[in-house]
Amino acid sequence: MAIQDYTCDKLLDLKETIAAALFDGVSYPWEVLERIGAFISELGATLPADRFEKRGENIWVARSAVICDSVSITGPCIVDEDADLRHGAFIRGKAIIGKGCVVGNSCELKNVILFNRCEVPHYNYVGDSVLGFHAHMGAGAITSNIKSDRTDVVIHDGGEQISLGLRKMGAILGDYAEIGCNSVLNPGTVIGRHTNIYPLSMVRGCVPAEHIYKSRTEVTLKKK
Repeated sequence: MAIQDYTCDKLLDLKETIAAALFDGVSYPWEVLERIGAFISELGATLPADRFEKRGENIWVARSAVICDSVSITGPCIVDEDADLRHGAFIRGKAIIGKGCVVGNSCELKNVILFNRCEVPHYNYVGDSVLGFHAHMGAGAITSNIKSDRTDVVIHDGGEQISLGLRKMGAILGDYAEIGCNSVLNPGTVIGRHTNIYPLSMVRGCVPAEHIYKSRTEVTLKKK
């Protein structure tokens, strides 16, 4: 595998997000991170009032979404139809939450796109990240979005690497990626479609599609 195997079309079904236009002309998902906020403000102004309610400055919430009273939302933000934001969820801004998504108890989101049916249901932090269709974060799993030395994030795939020119980037999860409980996805992590990450894992770099990640030295192709 190589970094070119982690392009948008190989990771994400763009039919499964209200933000599809944001990816026009983009090769890699991380290229959209700096434009999420502006895109929300533009798209939100075009959303139909019979389906979306404007709540505060640059916040649009689908009328079919379920939002608990204890949820905190800072704009810009779009919550799409049938999403479920549960007690204590903290949306810090620049967040697009897709159709049927679950954002659960004590979860925090910042500068993210959650594709439709994505689930971050229990004690998750997701920052500066894109999570694909039906991706799932186990309880306590987080994206670490800034390096300890505060230098720009670099994506590694074996001997190949690419510097993003970004000080903050968490993770890109392909469609149907499964992240085990209490795992940490280090800055610049990219997980392929249908890949499973074992609980309590510390992941760095790229993990290919259709694999099981147990540790850095135990990455196994799924049996069919």
